[in-house]
Amino acid sequence: MKKIALAAAFAGAASSAFAGGMSAPVMEMAPAVVVEETKSSSSSSGLIIPLILIALVAVAVSQK
Repeated sequence: MKKIALAAAFAGAASSAFAGGMSAPVMEMAPAVVVEETKSSSSSSGLIIPLILIALVAVAVSQK
């Protein structure tokens, strides 16, 4: 008897969750945000990797 009452309570709760029918979908406009990235350049940014490679080659040559 308790199981039947519990099942009836769950069925009643589930049916009331869908009350009201379908409503029209609401479309919201996305905010117009423009993000511009600026590239900062410096004169030494292109020199770091070649200098590291030259140093590694120099260390490798001096070890022989």
